[in-house]
Amino acid sequence: MAPVPVTEHDGQIGPHPSFIQVAKPYIFEHTIQECITSLGVSQLKEDNMRLQGVSWVDSVRKALLLPVKTYNTASVYYHKFRMVHADHGYQYIDAAAAALFTACKIEDTLKRSRDILCASYNLKLTTAEQVSPDDPMFEVPSKAIAGLERLMLEASGFDFRNRHPQELLLKLAKHYRTDQCTVAKTAYNMSLDLYRTYAPLKQTTPTMAIACVELSGRLLEKNVPELEVGQGYNRWNITRSEVMETLLDLLDLYTQHRASTIVGQNHALELFIKIQITLNQEASTNKYPRYTKSAKPPQKVMTNGIKTTNGAKDLASTKSPVSPSDPSAKASPAMSPRAVAGSKGRAGVKDGTVRFMLDPERARDEKIVVSEYFHVEEEEYEVEVERRR
Repeated sequence: MAPVPVTEHDGQIGPHPSFIQVAKPYIFEHTIQECITSLGVSQLKEDNMRLQGVSWVDSVRKALLLPVKTYNTASVYYHKFRMVHADHGYQYIDAAAAALFTACKIEDTLKRSRDILCASYNLKLTTAEQVSPDDPMFEVPSKAIAGLERLMLEASGFDFRNRHPQELLLKLAKHYRTDQCTVAKTAYNMSLDLYRTYAPLKQTTPTMAIACVELSGRLLEKNVPELEVGQGYNRWNITRSEVMETLLDLLDLYTQHRASTIVGQNHALELFIKIQITLNQEASTNKYPRYTKSAKPPQKVMTNGIKTTNGAKDLASTKSPVSPSDPSAKASPAMSPRAVAGSKGRAGVKDGTVRFMLDPERARDEKIVVSEYFHVEEEEYEVEVERRR
């Protein structure tokens, strides 16, 4: 007698087709706000955690003499991590340290987790009181950071494509013949402050570089008319509304959290407000939206109660991460891959796995192919049966 196939409660036969998470190099503003809202974090706490974490990264990378590209990558990974994991499950310093540790590997500026923790610890001490990275006090925290590294990679979708606007920024400043000691230097510092916002997640490298150069010229009253009128935007395939969004993101940072920035401390608040009013008038006149248009989220497709698509479940919409947040603890039922895959844990049924892809077209084609094998077809027959007397 042939064995009876194991059937799930939802009607699915055989092994789970697994879930696909496609890497997102750009994240829209509405997606960022949805993630923050789903985690239940207030706006005040969110701002504080974001600014404190990036400031910590900046301070430690300067102590370790790490390049700016490592700071850029660490800040982006820190933002993406906080969009997936709630703040009550970890300390912001641990997340920032894990982001910097991961960025050091990605940008080939290798540092041990002990080195990062030691540099952070020595910032609060005098030269005579400083300790070495091999001190036993860093043994347990270093293991925790190594465990959080896995969560950092999962939150980013294993996407190692990063953007660094500083190089293009300096070329633009030289091309438009701006003052290298004032406008270019201020624009460079603005590019560092930009990573205290979510603009690097939303915008391209030319958009960020042009916005920093333009705002620096406006701030120092050495305007760059070519950038303000949008000259050369077609060459970079960007629009004025995208640059305007980045400018307003920077001005919101300088008007609301001026003390936590590099450039904001050196200029009066009234000057930033004046520039913001001018840009708001321009946006209102040209009908630029505050946030650029974004694609609408895909609608859920009814599948007659059966999960037919490969990767139908979105990991970003779930509160449970793929891996446990505490590397030394066992995965709880809510955090295990079994819970993410939606399996009931019955004997004979394989748990669904999560696979990460960079190419969305490949993921889309695979979903179409897999869905054919999970399509249920039903036919109705009417049979007349004569009753025997």
